Amino acid sequence: MLAVLFAFDKALALLRQVIIARQFGLSPELDAFNAANNLPDLLFALISGGTLAVAFIPVLTATLSQDGRNSSWLLFSRIANLAFLVTALVSVIFALLADQLVGWELGIAPGFNTEQQVVVIRLMRLNLIATLIFSISGLVMAGLQANQHFFLPALAPILYNTGQIFGAMVLAPSQGYQISGFTLPAAGLGVDGLVYGVILGAVLHLLIQLPGLIKFKFHWTPSLGLKDSAVQRVLALLGPRVLTMLLIQLIFIVRDNLASRLEAGAVTALAYGWMIQQVPETLIGTAIGTALLPTLAEFVSRGEKEKFRQNIQNAVNILIGITVPVAVILGIGLQPFFPTVFGFDEQGSQLLMWVTRGYLLGLTGHCLLEVASRAFYAQQNARIPLFAAMVNIFLYVTVGRLLFKPLGAAGISLTDAIAFTSQAVFLLIMLASQDKAWVSKLINILKFSQLKKTANPPAQPSGYNFSVTISPVDVLLRSALAGVIAALLTYGCMLFSNRLGLHPVISASISMLLGALAAFPFVLREVKTLLRL
Repeated sequence: MLAVLFAFDKALALLRQVIIARQFGLSPELDAFNAANNLPDLLFALISGGTLAVAFIPVLTATLSQDGRNSSWLLFSRIANLAFLVTALVSVIFALLADQLVGWELGIAPGFNTEQQVVVIRLMRLNLIATLIFSISGLVMAGLQANQHFFLPALAPILYNTGQIFGAMVLAPSQGYQISGFTLPAAGLGVDGLVYGVILGAVLHLLIQLPGLIKFKFHWTPSLGLKDSAVQRVLALLGPRVLTMLLIQLIFIVRDNLASRLEAGAVTALAYGWMIQQVPETLIGTAIGTALLPTLAEFVSRGEKEKFRQNIQNAVNILIGITVPVAVILGIGLQPFFPTVFGFDEQGSQLLMWVTRGYLLGLTGHCLLEVASRAFYAQQNARIPLFAAMVNIFLYVTVGRLLFKPLGAAGISLTDAIAFTSQAVFLLIMLASQDKAWVSKLINILKFSQLKKTANPPAQPSGYNFSVTISPVDVLLRSALAGVIAALLTYGCMLFSNRLGLHPVISASISMLLGALAAFPFVLREVKTLLRL
């Protein structure tokens, strides 16, 4: 279900980007729009997006299991109230300091000219309105997922994209789109219309989930409860998680900071390449990781180590087996789509293709990271992922500064692949070594604070000894062989079909399908495991 809804969401996201690309191209205005998203996205990720959700779900799941739904909704209310207040305060600060945050040498877009920076500042301030709405909506997703309800949270991003498409087709253009003889109205707001579409999408993202709250009998409590033990457990997990997500989100700021110093269109090409890589990453890695987290948290709370280990091992094998050939096939077969779909010229299409290939080299690493990080958060251990994120940002800045000038935007996407794959490998090594003495020492070093002891302390998971035996050698060899065979067949079929005079998009589609069929027997074991689970 998640994969299907995520696929539909990504299809709408692709449609949205196609509409925007055909309106604005690889232009300075679209560069400004993409750069303006960075700080609002950072705030959302830190306060109410993936940060709070991953830190929140294990504690909320334990509260629901041990104390019942009323207690879990009380905890939800307190965390939601806190998230909204903090988001509002930080949004005001960002809005007031927008000029400095954009033009600063270490800021968002120091390489843009003054006119572009003014556009970035205006769009960023508008975007913060959507972020405030998401401060509640993102937590509603976590609350419903903790109740093992995934349909409405998976439907919410689809509504979010629908709002953005409305902005791109109605609010932004100066001339109305014609659909089946009917001409849509056109507000002529230009790039500002895209941001108003984001705000509309955020409202829809929240509204579609409200029936889920009604179903599970949610009632709001106007309280913060900072002295409550469950709230303190969430905040204790949240501290390292906030720092972790801050480091991850800083990567996008570093990316656009470097890209703003390159040719016009580099920021947009990186945003589009990232979006393309995120399609398979979301359908495979995020779908598995999202469904896995509440289950892993339950295994930890019940002390079922063997089930925990087996689920992680299966997930790692599935991700490696599927993503390696997928990345290879897409890296070869996507190029004919860019001029046809996005309307880019030859130079723009080549730029986007090489950027996308750089990102696809890290597809397996990104997907493994979805599972590896959640394995630690399920154990309420946020410190190891924090340390891994520190390694990631160090690699990203170091390698990025070396590669972005000689390789351009493609060097930045290649840096992404190197940094995130290294982070995933590090976490898997730590996951497999949790019962080793040196890991315990590292955890103690990273132990920034201790929870206050209470008279009746809540039940805690058994801690850091859920070590997992990960043996990916066999699946790595088979997936690599599948990738080589798929690559040869895809490339050969594209050459042959092009000589027959087929349209390049049709040729590429047929060739990628044949490549996937050729790779399938080599990873059949992982596909069967996925279907069985």
